[in-house]
Amino acid sequence: MGRILAIDYGVKRTGIAVTDEFKIIASGLTTVNTENLITFLKNYIKKENVELFIIGKPKRMNNTNSESEIFIIDFLKQLHNTMPEIPVERVDERFTSKMAFQTMIDSGLTKKQRRDKALIDEISATIILQSYLYNK
Repeated sequence: MGRILAIDYGVKRTGIAVTDEFKIIASGLTTVNTENLITFLKNYIKKENVELFIIGKPKRMNNTNSESEIFIIDFLKQLHNTMPEIPVERVDERFTSKMAFQTMIDSGLTKKQRRDKALIDEISATIILQSYLYNK
């Protein structure tokens, strides 16, 4: 059985979350520098069976693509060229950063801990993955 890996793509940092092998539980995996993302993914799929990538799709309130979609499209091309055997699905990621921040507050993290943008990215990826699992 394979895992589902979710990516909250950012120009500087990218949050990553993954399911268990039964595809029931979404857990934050890590945050990586985006320039190292393809290398990280190649190394990860050598160790773990990944059967699907979930990529966040940033939208504006009027349902149009956000300006960061251009960068994600370039990443998707690179991902397809590098790992064409793994399919990709997109998930609306509106509000995930706000939800991640609220999750941090609800978890009792200190203000200093809540300033950790890498943690916000990882939690956002987890929320994207949970959303996918819930709606599939």
